Amino acid sequence: MGRNWVGLAAAAVALSTLAACGLGGPETSSAPAASASGEVKGKVSLQTWALKPKFTDYVQGVIDSFEKKYPGVEVQWLDQPGDGYSEKVLTQASGGSLPDVTNLPPDFALPLVKNGLLVDVAAADPKVAEDYVPGGVEGYRYAGFDGVYGYPWYLNTDVNYWNTELLTKNGLDPEALPTDLDGLIAQAKVMKERSGGKAYLMSRKPTLIDLTNAGVQVMAPDGKSFTFNTPEAAAILDKYRDAFKQGLMPRDVLTTKYAGNTALFNSRTVAWTTAGGNYITSLATDNPSLAPKVVPSPAFGTPPLYVQGLSIPKSTKNLPAAIALARWVTNAENQAAFAHLVNIFPSTKASASDPFFSQSDGTHSGDAKVIAFTSLAKAKILQPVQVTQAMSDFVDQQFALAISGDESSQKALDDAVAKCDQLLNG
Repeated sequence: MGRNWVGLAAAAVALSTLAACGLGGPETSSAPAASASGEVKGKVSLQTWALKPKFTDYVQGVIDSFEKKYPGVEVQWLDQPGDGYSEKVLTQASGGSLPDVTNLPPDFALPLVKNGLLVDVAAADPKVAEDYVPGGVEGYRYAGFDGVYGYPWYLNTDVNYWNTELLTKNGLDPEALPTDLDGLIAQAKVMKERSGGKAYLMSRKPTLIDLTNAGVQVMAPDGKSFTFNTPEAAAILDKYRDAFKQGLMPRDVLTTKYAGNTALFNSRTVAWTTAGGNYITSLATDNPSLAPKVVPSPAFGTPPLYVQGLSIPKSTKNLPAAIALARWVTNAENQAAFAHLVNIFPSTKASASDPFFSQSDGTHSGDAKVIAFTSLAKAKILQPVQVTQAMSDFVDQQFALAISGDESSQKALDDAVAKCDQLLNG
């Protein structure tokens, strides 16, 4: 819970950190996992991420009900602070002290998978793929490795949000919103002309997520190299370069003064932003005069998926209880209860019929919730979990050079791929 959802997929843990922690490769952890069969009893530990004290009552209630269902079980709950969690996990892994059930988003789990430290929960619990939404399960599948290495827990995705007042004022119809990049650029031209350059529709550079959505394969299937320096990717950057040259975006989009498209939307400088499914709910509190003027629509292309999950280390000495606990925490009932407390969505297929998520109350906030929840059925992690923050920063710099016209789009992509490969294999 201590992470920014928008950046969830981008902040992968550097694999080199593992070596510093003293972890070897898969061959050092090749011992078979304990059998998943057996009675659910004994001690089992659960580690969460920054849920105390705000959600203490909720988590403790889930634990109490689990212990009531299985009278022979005793659950030890550990909650780690938000800051430094990835480093804490690596330290625990290097010492063989990972809790039996550990909260790991897909990017944090990847280094442990590479070192053979996590249980393939699909092998231990074959119904995983049947019970959880496909995108959540796929989030814990990794290139070059068979299996699924985590139970999807809570999810989020992006929704488009539009300022209807700015749209109408500048000759655009809130009932005919753009559905792709070309439509966005076309309407951005109208807004620029009608506003005299005082209002914008576009307010951000493209990312690797945008390239994926345009059909570009960002990474090789084996996960060992990047492949996004294609003519198709160059064409996407060219579109943004031309839009920037025409003044369709604020100039600060390419500078360190850039505040982010949501901040620009909140200040009413731009009429479009992407944000999580419950952004509009918080907007009603943070910016009550703007909120009534905002309408949602589905994200362009495939919606991005942001995932939290629960993984089980091979070092567990109580696999039956660990699997039962992970299942219990992530079941439809407990996830729904959590979603009533915080702005997240459940990962179980059984949740699809829950009217809290699937039916709008007729408000724009209710519409956004339903759009986001419905999107989860087809949402995917669009940026490879191998992408580290250092890679993201370099890609961002190269994209800025291309959009400003200081480099050709193809050269910017070539340089970005070369650097990402160096960081991946260095």
